[in-house]
Amino acid sequence: MSDPRWEARADLVVVGTGVAGLTAALTAVELGLRVLVVTKAGPGDGNTRHAQGGVAVVLPAAHEPGDTVQRHAQDTHAAGAGLCAEDVVEQIVTQGPDAVERLRREGARFDTGTDGTLARTREGGHSAFRILRAGGDATGAEVERALLAAVRDRSVAVLTGHIAVDVLRTPGGEVAGLALLDESAVPGLVGAPAVLLATGGLGQLYQATSNAEGATGDGLALALRAGASLADIEFVQFHPTVLFTGPDALGRRPLVTEAVRGEGGVLVDLRGERVMAGVHPLADLAPRDVVSAAVTRRMAETGTDHVLLDATHLGPEAFARRFPTVYAMCVAAGVNPGHEPIPVAPAAHFACGGVLASIDGRTEVRGLYAAGEVARTGLHGANRLASNSLLEGLVVGERAARAAAADLRDRAPVSVDAAVWQRRLTAVPIADRTVLQRAMSRHAGIGRTATGLAEAADTIGPGRPRPVDSAQAVEDAALTLVAHALLGAAAERRETRGCHVRTDFPALDDLAWCRSTTVRLDAATGRPAVHRPVPVGEAA
Repeated sequence: MSDPRWEARADLVVVGTGVAGLTAALTAVELGLRVLVVTKAGPGDGNTRHAQGGVAVVLPAAHEPGDTVQRHAQDTHAAGAGLCAEDVVEQIVTQGPDAVERLRREGARFDTGTDGTLARTREGGHSAFRILRAGGDATGAEVERALLAAVRDRSVAVLTGHIAVDVLRTPGGEVAGLALLDESAVPGLVGAPAVLLATGGLGQLYQATSNAEGATGDGLALALRAGASLADIEFVQFHPTVLFTGPDALGRRPLVTEAVRGEGGVLVDLRGERVMAGVHPLADLAPRDVVSAAVTRRMAETGTDHVLLDATHLGPEAFARRFPTVYAMCVAAGVNPGHEPIPVAPAAHFACGGVLASIDGRTEVRGLYAAGEVARTGLHGANRLASNSLLEGLVVGERAARAAAADLRDRAPVSVDAAVWQRRLTAVPIADRTVLQRAMSRHAGIGRTATGLAEAADTIGPGRPRPVDSAQAVEDAALTLVAHALLGAAAERRETRGCHVRTDFPALDDLAWCRSTTVRLDAATGRPAVHRPVPVGEAA
């Protein structure tokens, strides 16, 4: 990266415009901080807008009879397969109602029933109808709309078309700002003693994903290079029902929300036989890792590349009214879901692990925070419970902003100039993206083996050192680094747990592996290195 041609200053730089980042930015502004939000695309181009299902929350005056916060916590732990942090789960689900009410005060409009009360639905892994939705199946889009409107109303500074290249640090290792490239690849610096990563996930590691095109693991790579650790990175959730549009379709694929099964839809194979019958007590509403694994097994058994989601019992009018987003995308693909089953297949969906962070977003690097999908707080464990992601973003986004404001009161001013000369990225290993995605999809998806993981690492290779002088180069460098981190962690975890399925180690091994693994950059080689397991719930 060449010398910077422009500079700016802020108290807090928020990287990303998803629910966690925008919530943090709004909270930080209320606390009197100078905030700059940075996004490599435009506002709303991340994953939040694609969240169809809703927000999982047990509201005091609007919940299913018999449902409780404790039951929500129990369902979260059951999905997380022993790796959820108990205190984090309890705090997030308990603080969820207040977070949702704050969001509603910001103008978010959730669906209501005929009696005017909030409508609720149910998704996989939940024992009750506790999912709040908006626009039928457009909850993420509504949450994003409300938060972006609040950001505009409060004149929060948003820098679009700028990709983060490196977290700048002082000689003592504290955060001093962020190095960026604009849309013309012109380098610049933002001096700030606090940086919050809210960059989303890593779905673009795979050939097929529900994620936005920008989900290239940027925040994970930024954190690793800044000296922070990743945890639980091997746990990548594959959504079992992504619209199948042919074997050659690559990149982002339309999601068919789990709520379709919550409203009675069932999975069948191409012979018409139920996929989930006898697999799990909750059948088609089993946790996502269970359903995705069952679908994958059935496709292998039948020699097919997809299954069918049959929701024809709803009829075309009811389906279109309840699921307008899904209906429209199905029709665009030539499928009428009210009259015929929807072709679906699993695709990479959500990173359950991420940057090792506390519930307040603090990482091991002073001044560096993480919230949302990029962070591993301990909420999701080995498999995320459906619709807990928006909830986490709302709660942790606010808490991270408050933590940053509190920490800044104890920090002396930092010099961005000193940090720039302390560390600059010049050239980093970059692998071919197509080769990488093919190897990851084949060997690091659902069903992994030691041989396959090693083959993927060899196929991707160390990458060729190249300058990070464009947005494409920054993304490809991040994918290369994160792919090796994930492959290393997946090879180390020699058991099957949650959405990490080792076909050569099919059993759950609580004695050896009911712990989280961490990944850091090796100081000598600059490559990801897996460290000893850490107790569940241990954070920064």
